[in-house]
Amino acid sequence: MTTFTIIIYEAPYAKERALSALRFAWTADLEGNKVRIWLFENGVYLAKKGQKPAQGLTNYGQMLEDMVKGGVEVKGCVVCAEARGLAQTDLIDGVKLATIHDLVEWTANSDKIVTF
Repeated sequence: MTTFTIIIYEAPYAKERALSALRFAWTADLEGNKVRIWLFENGVYLAKKGQKPAQGLTNYGQMLEDMVKGGVEVKGCVVCAEARGLAQTDLIDGVKLATIHDLVEWTANSDKIVTF
């Protein structure tokens, strides 16, 4: 089993990087790897509750919520979230706001680090 830390910088829906990151995380988890997702910069918007994408678009928030329910650990940068007006209560249940110290610990204890 490989431990992946996936760092997502991109906001949902603007580009496909966030979707690619979620698809990678989903697949790595399905294949039995340990997956942790860190939301950085505009990536914190992935965890916003109540996303309602246009018809035909993938609901990134629902994907993230399903992964959290399946045991994927997800943390978001607290400084990034606060700068964007997001509080813990604005985020999908199970996503935790954390400090850069948490990211340092994750990366020190990961086999692979992937950024999107």
